[in-house]
Amino acid sequence: MDWKATYQDKIVSAAEAVKCVKSGDTVVLQQAAGTAMHLMDALTDRASELKDVKVIAHNIWETPRFLEPQYAGIFRHVSQFLDRGTRQAYREGRVDPLPAFYYQMPKYYREHPADVFFVMLTEPDEEGNCSYALNADYSVANMEAAKTVVAQINPSLPWTYGAKVSLDKLDYIVIQDQPLPELTKSETGGVEEQIAAHIVPFIQDGACLQLGIGGLPNAILNFLKDKKHLGIHSEVLSDGIIDLYESGAIDNSCKTLDKGKIVSNFLIGTKRLFDFADHNPDLLVVPVDYTNDPYVIAQNDNVISINSCLQVDLLGQVNADTIGGRQYSGCGGQIDFVRGAQMSKGGKSFITLPSTAKKGAVSRIIPHMETGTPVTTSRFDVQYICTEYGVVNLAGKTVSQRAEALIGIAHPDFREELRRQAVEEGLIW
Repeated sequence: MDWKATYQDKIVSAAEAVKCVKSGDTVVLQQAAGTAMHLMDALTDRASELKDVKVIAHNIWETPRFLEPQYAGIFRHVSQFLDRGTRQAYREGRVDPLPAFYYQMPKYYREHPADVFFVMLTEPDEEGNCSYALNADYSVANMEAAKTVVAQINPSLPWTYGAKVSLDKLDYIVIQDQPLPELTKSETGGVEEQIAAHIVPFIQDGACLQLGIGGLPNAILNFLKDKKHLGIHSEVLSDGIIDLYESGAIDNSCKTLDKGKIVSNFLIGTKRLFDFADHNPDLLVVPVDYTNDPYVIAQNDNVISINSCLQVDLLGQVNADTIGGRQYSGCGGQIDFVRGAQMSKGGKSFITLPSTAKKGAVSRIIPHMETGTPVTTSRFDVQYICTEYGVVNLAGKTVSQRAEALIGIAHPDFREELRRQAVEEGLIW
């Protein structure tokens, strides 16, 4: 059958498509700018007919209707990563965090198939295939495993290479142009620039980079304009890489895996990033169990992994996802890349943090984790720690050497007290 006929046969309204969801079902959404909110809003319109619907999504930017207080008991949200759109609902008891390694999420979905997967895709190409556009992440696994797939075809999405889906995988098609939410480029400040200045000397020509989003990655990228033959293998891409790509500093020519290609599993940014990604043959958007598998990461040489955290204690334990023992974000791919980078030939992993919080009133380098604070990256995994006061390599250092090194990059106002507590706790003598 001609794919165009198949396409037309599957087109329904959003209201009609979401009737496939029943009470007690599990519905999976994509994340960030690629979330099919038109479909979820249509499902929310059916709230009076439903109860106990589990909605799994990661990294929702803006607070969706289904998380409003009046829908408690109807929709229960599960997320591996809290963001600005979900934190308030979490504090009010309507979001249940899921502790999990990001790269293992596709495995989770294959072993726990969703009842319904809401996916946002591009319009079909001339062969009848759609692109996953901004989100291959855990989407490919859900496309394979979910019992029912409802696709929102969004003409505003960029076409990206790396993963695509044929129309026969889709049960219902809803055509709806949905403007893509944008995440503007974060401004860099003095602290970010100081931290970046400590890390940049470790980034040599030909290095393969993994960076997150925010002011620090942007500051680091600003320092790399004179570098040559850089590569990108990352879990997320934002606008910061575009200037380096266009200048030729990023050409991926030294990568030992996916040579010549920028590789990521999802995109976050502005229209400039989406336009950059559209039909760009040098960019691959592929599943997270490829990008974030430490054994895959390690196949590139000279991987430089740069991630951030909230606290580091004097043992080298890293807290990157909770405040006061309560979930704030998630581990994301931090541990995946910490391990993968160190397995890479010539690779290095960096965990970064400003030395203080609350306008200098609180040290982020602390004697020990408070009771109830989960450790994100263990002391056995950690390598380089960097603040605006310097960078230290904890790998191979004893407990006392670690404590001394970390005190040395703490804010000067807190070093004496940290040393006193370290002695009191038997970390140094």
